[in-house]
Amino acid sequence: MSHRGTARKAGGMQHAGGRVMYQEQRKRVFRRQAWGRVLGVRGCTEQRMDISFLFSVAAAGQTVPGAPTARRFTVDDFEIGRPLGKGKFGNVYLARLKKNHFIVALKVLFKSQIEKEGLEHQLRREVEIQAHLQHPNILRLYNYFHDARRVYLILEYAPKGELYKALQRSHTFDEQRTATIIEELADALIYCHERKVIHRDIKPENLLLGLMGEVKIADFGWSVHTPSLRRRTTCGTLDYLPPEMIEGRTYDEKVDLWCIGVLCYELLVGNPPFESASTSETYRRILKVDLRFPPSMSSGARDLISKLLRFQPLERLPLVRVLEHPWIRAHSQRVLPPSVPMAF
Repeated sequence: MSHRGTARKAGGMQHAGGRVMYQEQRKRVFRRQAWGRVLGVRGCTEQRMDISFLFSVAAAGQTVPGAPTARRFTVDDFEIGRPLGKGKFGNVYLARLKKNHFIVALKVLFKSQIEKEGLEHQLRREVEIQAHLQHPNILRLYNYFHDARRVYLILEYAPKGELYKALQRSHTFDEQRTATIIEELADALIYCHERKVIHRDIKPENLLLGLMGEVKIADFGWSVHTPSLRRRTTCGTLDYLPPEMIEGRTYDEKVDLWCIGVLCYELLVGNPPFESASTSETYRRILKVDLRFPPSMSSGARDLISKLLRFQPLERLPLVRVLEHPWIRAHSQRVLPPSVPMAF
């Protein structure tokens, strides 16, 4: 082959290599833009995202009194500590802002896993909903950012860990602790429902405990914001599914009333009320509202649970009346935790 031929071949290889590099660069840009859309941001960069804390409100051209200003974060802004939990899509770590030593929980999610399961929009919905909620019994989402491979959620740190693990250790809770948790949850869910948010998956695994032992709703992965408060999607956890979800009927925020009834029973007894050896038997018992109370359960607790676990959603005890229920009033020791100044 002549020198010219060799040079031409080399030039062709270089051109092909450049085309491949260009195509790879284009793919990276498209992926970056796609994740920007998932998180509600346009024109974001891999290394730094400039996003408003309440981005959906800001996008609508509205202002929120007291809303924190936009802040750019990268993982280099944090000192990363011990792992707090591990999941299918990533891990949660104890972390501290280098600038002011503010302690947070940093939830690190792998984009590849989220994309593989097709859950990008569920993540966006979770972020949108939780970023708007500010209540002492709801875990705060302070901010979020992403890089080439991961999404980072900056969350409030709950020092006393998971309610589920606490229940496993003690098997059951006494009436005082259970009533306190139910009052805290009822108040938090009233707050959510007033803002047209249905949680749909209240259970011990999705609840954390703050510094004073107060409960914190921590997982909004199945939550939905719907102005009409009416949905048809089946979601949530088997033992906590209400009859209307199993039957595929349209449902509203009253699914959360069913869930706190199931939770109240589980905290007092150690297992959910309709737990069975098979899925079909669990479904059957839920649809029949086959509720069996142990002899040790007090009449007050039975009364509250039986008024929440009603087949017809309209017959379930409203949350404001849960707060006023004699059993709650007699046993709850709820104390509001001190507010923590925001470091963002």
